[in-house]
Amino acid sequence: MSKQLQRPPRAGGSDSDERARLEALAEKVIGAAYEVSNVLGSGFLEKIYERALIEELRLRGIRVQPQATFPVTYKGKPIGNFAADLVVDDCLLVEAKCVERFSSEHLAQCINYLKASGLRLALLINFRHPKVEWRRVVHDL
Repeated sequence: MSKQLQRPPRAGGSDSDERARLEALAEKVIGAAYEVSNVLGSGFLEKIYERALIEELRLRGIRVQPQATFPVTYKGKPIGNFAADLVVDDCLLVEAKCVERFSSEHLAQCINYLKASGLRLALLINFRHPKVEWRRVVHDL
């Protein structure tokens, strides 16, 4: 059972400091994703890569919460929750996929998750092919 994360408050530092911190964290996560892809190769289901990525991030000393839930509101009323695949260091959303290619629906999913969570950066990572593919998805950064 995952705990529900609260929307993070904006840090007291400058936007450029926050952007630099997020970009550095994203690079670490991308490096971990390449390691997972190199070790496992292609051909497994999405959940296997997600679990391997969690393990690799933890081995690297990076905090990660799997299936982090966030509330969704409609006109100010709570209507449910969504669960992000991973939230890294309480500030970076990660969605793992195993698809032929990214679609506009995958990007829309990440944007909606960022809006609902209050986070500003997501990584969309595709483990389907021998070489891992990824995209940064930015909201309000």
